[in-house]
Amino acid sequence: MIGKTSPNAPPTPAAAPPEDADSSHGTGADAPPGRSLAPARALPLPAGLEKLAAAAQDYARGAKAQNTQRAYAADWRHFSAWARRRGFAPLPPAAEIIGLYLAACASEPGIGARSQGLSVRTIERRLSALAWHFSQRGAPLDRGDRHIAEVMAGIRRRHGRPPEQKEAVLADDLRAMLATLDHGLRGLRDRAILLIGFAGGLRRSEIVGLDCGRGETLDGAGWIAIEANGLLVQVRGKTGWREVEIGRGSSENTCPIVALEAWLKFARISHGPLFRRVARSGKAVAAERLSDRHVARLVKQAAMAAGVRADLSEAERKGKFAGHSLRAGLASSAEVDERYVQKQLGHASAEMTRRYQRRRDKFRVNLTKAAGL
Repeated sequence: MIGKTSPNAPPTPAAAPPEDADSSHGTGADAPPGRSLAPARALPLPAGLEKLAAAAQDYARGAKAQNTQRAYAADWRHFSAWARRRGFAPLPPAAEIIGLYLAACASEPGIGARSQGLSVRTIERRLSALAWHFSQRGAPLDRGDRHIAEVMAGIRRRHGRPPEQKEAVLADDLRAMLATLDHGLRGLRDRAILLIGFAGGLRRSEIVGLDCGRGETLDGAGWIAIEANGLLVQVRGKTGWREVEIGRGSSENTCPIVALEAWLKFARISHGPLFRRVARSGKAVAAERLSDRHVARLVKQAAMAAGVRADLSEAERKGKFAGHSLRAGLASSAEVDERYVQKQLGHASAEMTRRYQRRRDKFRVNLTKAAGL
């Protein structure tokens, strides 16, 4: 492991910049002394290829979801600041330094939320972020190096926990949440978001990524088509494109289609992003797309206002609800064959769908009795 006699000992600490230096702006700020992170000067392109090069760069920027890009950028800034505080330059990558950083993420209090180390899942994402950033800077990181691989194996073994599941918003909960919304533009929009998200089993990024029609925006992640019997949603999720069918509800008050049509009518939206910001005055709708963070805030605020899980303390309730509560709610509430729920959620396996089913009969198959005991 990490020892003083290792032939791959970390480099001597470099003269680090002042700790209050801004490491989040510009590429040069993340570079070790004497080395710039600015990309090498590109060779002159043959005439007529400038537009093609610009298109290639645009595609490259869109290779990862915006949420992933934001998380990776934040992870790189955190590592860069951590390394500088200890006198090391972020580049080039040294496996032993990366191992020390991973150990710090897992063990140092205050580095994560609630004055404790980060979760294994977050540490794994940070390692992926560092590997990606090093690769982009022409210095690939060997994640199989023993100083990294063995530290991560130890972290997984010691700190690994079952994933914390968000509380499912069930049908009765959703009705109570809808009752807390007003009838202005903001309330109409939020009502449609909750009902479409629940009935479609959509992720929060999938909800806000929808457009009114196909190919209307460059950043769209899907589109809708309202039909007589319901709503057809074409959406690009984590596992690729899928078609989601959202049928009409048994009551106008809880019908996703009625809620969506009301929002589109009063917001005067017929083209472009489906869900948008509402001005502070509540009387105008912006042109830009709503952030997916709004969905998480909406679910949490509406659940708190409706008194969902009132048996818990307020602090516990705040941590129980998020955008995924809608997906889990559909999976737990829909009393249909499991394969239909799996298709709606876009899961590749039935096992993943079962993780979302909070009210599933876990002992329906009793192997103890089946074995004769």
